[in-house]
Amino acid sequence: MNLEQLLHQLKTDDRFLRNVTRWENLPATPARYADFPDHLNSRLVSVMRTRGIDKLYSHQAESLRLAAEGKSFVVPTPTASGKTLCYNLPVLDTILANPQARALYLFPTKALSQDQMHEVHEVVGDLGEDIKVYTFDGDTPETARRAIRSSGHIVVTNPDMLHQGILPHHTLWVKLFENLEYIVVDEIHHYRGVFGSHVANVLRRLQRIARFYGSAPRFICCSATIANPAELAQRLTGREVVEVVGNGAPGGQKHFIFYNPPVVNQELGIRQSVGKSARSIAERFMASGAQLIVFARSRMRVELLLTYLEKAGHRVGIKSGEVRGYRGGYLPLERRAIEAGLRSGAVSTVVSTNALELGIDIGRLDVCVMAGYAGTVASTWQQAGRAGRRQNLSVVILVASSSPGDQYIINNPDFFFGRSPEHATLDPDNLVILMSHLKCAAFELPFMEGEEYGGQEVREILEYLVESRILHRSADRYHWMADTYPAEDVSLRSAAPDNVVIIDQSISGGRVIGEMDLFSAQEMLHDDALYLHGAQQFHVDKLDWDRREAHVQPVQVNYYTDAQRKSELKTLTAEMERSLPYGQAAVGEVGLVSKVTVYKKIKLGTHENVGAGRVHLPEMEMHTISFWWDLPGGSAEGATDDTADEMAAVGLDLGDALKGLAHLLGRVAPVFIMADPSDLHATAMVRSPFTGHPTLYLYDAFPGGVGFARRIYDQFEEICESAHSHLASCPCPSGCPACVGPALESGGTSRRGALWLLERMGGSGPVSGGI
Repeated sequence: MNLEQLLHQLKTDDRFLRNVTRWENLPATPARYADFPDHLNSRLVSVMRTRGIDKLYSHQAESLRLAAEGKSFVVPTPTASGKTLCYNLPVLDTILANPQARALYLFPTKALSQDQMHEVHEVVGDLGEDIKVYTFDGDTPETARRAIRSSGHIVVTNPDMLHQGILPHHTLWVKLFENLEYIVVDEIHHYRGVFGSHVANVLRRLQRIARFYGSAPRFICCSATIANPAELAQRLTGREVVEVVGNGAPGGQKHFIFYNPPVVNQELGIRQSVGKSARSIAERFMASGAQLIVFARSRMRVELLLTYLEKAGHRVGIKSGEVRGYRGGYLPLERRAIEAGLRSGAVSTVVSTNALELGIDIGRLDVCVMAGYAGTVASTWQQAGRAGRRQNLSVVILVASSSPGDQYIINNPDFFFGRSPEHATLDPDNLVILMSHLKCAAFELPFMEGEEYGGQEVREILEYLVESRILHRSADRYHWMADTYPAEDVSLRSAAPDNVVIIDQSISGGRVIGEMDLFSAQEMLHDDALYLHGAQQFHVDKLDWDRREAHVQPVQVNYYTDAQRKSELKTLTAEMERSLPYGQAAVGEVGLVSKVTVYKKIKLGTHENVGAGRVHLPEMEMHTISFWWDLPGGSAEGATDDTADEMAAVGLDLGDALKGLAHLLGRVAPVFIMADPSDLHATAMVRSPFTGHPTLYLYDAFPGGVGFARRIYDQFEEICESAHSHLASCPCPSGCPACVGPALESGGTSRRGALWLLERMGGSGPVSGGI
């Protein structure tokens, strides 16, 4: 059975269709072409034509025009739209005209760097010119590094290597920095939140060093479709950036199906798990012979789905090794072997986190199954673009989880298909992140008195570092004086510097099989945890917290573990406040103390709770930025009654209402602010020690915050209106995982109480397409 036949079968399958909330047939779109510009080197045009490219897409031609005018620009077009030529052509044209010119290509991951290097290398080979293209990352042999530094025309790297391996050693890269004409930053929509805030500071340091050597490089940025590509590129680079408008690339026919798993407990409103539904759908496509990718939201879910699909593959004749997992924590050679297998067809099914969302060339896939909403419209379209990359018929199935965010999207498909994508957010001036990179910048070059960094005065921070004996002030300069090498202690993907190394003790001497950040390690690598890696189960014999090592042994058991974290929040200062239709909105700094206390053993297949244990690990402390909704209390100005009394008068419990509302808003708000649900945490207090009133907090899950809470502060009324319409249209009587949480956990009046509060904010009632 081929793909078209399977689609026809699904269209006549009532059991499948009754759970489909939208079947969108996106027709093929024709290309819009433009001629090669006259100024482009004729040999480059000739090579393009020999490669079957007789004309440019319209957005490629516009990119060349802007490059010729000396402008920095951003190209926000979908996956497989030919963005690579938007930067390769102007860069190669410049190098052909000036062989001393240099370019730096920056990709979010090492895998993508390797992939794109091969592409530009092929064009250079066809040109027959001595243009040196090199990848420079952690896997580059020491013997090759000297040649790359001295003779590389195009250096392809990633932010981590630029941060730790190039900028601190800029004196070895004089040729590059003196002649740097272009900085190419691909996949900029990926640079948001903590990662984006770090990368913006790395680019500040890069431009500071370039100025020192007398160069003023232009930026070429590429992005998936988001609402604010030019704004994001400008925040990231600190430069004026022009947006290339329109996409001239053609697209193949795509079936986009929204699937909401069936309700398995009507009373509690519990749906079949997203993993089980995605697994059964993926199995049908595996049996059809289609090559598919399954995206899962977490490492744990990747490994669980991989375990199930490997067994399913055996039943339909798919050999071992043809079904693979792909996520962070796998070693580089393992990931590259999987990528090569996808291109060659040797791998028929891959289960991945969003690590494969980026533009790595993994060949022509037929089907994309998403086990849960990707968190943003932009990321969902990016994942969907993995199917049908060669203009063939493709299928995308979004399987919703029970979370309110997923349920809002799956039951309001017009929000997804009709909405312009979200605004990406980053905060390069986050004090924790800024301080880390000021240390790195001072190590690279002394700061002059009065010198700005990122367009702002930083003298106060530099003086603090002098007092801390990290910098030394001599006349009008601030010099690095500490013994440490600062870039080594700064992780770009976390506001905390350390990772835990995972060591397989079954091999003589131990073998490192992966690593994990400290926060995740407390939940996934505590003593007696079951750690999943490549569908292999490992028992954690010991988490050595002081040495940052997890010692594991391979096992075969029929359960996995799930840890629970408890947190305590303290409000420190309010930065901004404003009135709401009901109560006050505020944003400010909070302190958080959290601790993993217990874990549960969950049986594979049935997901029964089959045991539990205690976790003995230290508390983790951080300061971050929070939004909070301060509800009227007895002492609030203008309040005639305490909120609790008003609610009690109509048979509602304030505590239950706040608990349910925190569950709802903590999962609906990320839909609006381009955040992952794990980027934002929600908690509620019946009486906050800071406000003295009932208060609901939504806070950034990172030290110092990265802008999410501030965006909620600006959009809170819109978020509340959507949360109200979602909740009002939920068919459950008193709460379910799709709205305020199960009634047994959130309280019997939680749903009605949350509605009561949202109505005070101006909620306008049910909308069509609700649950």
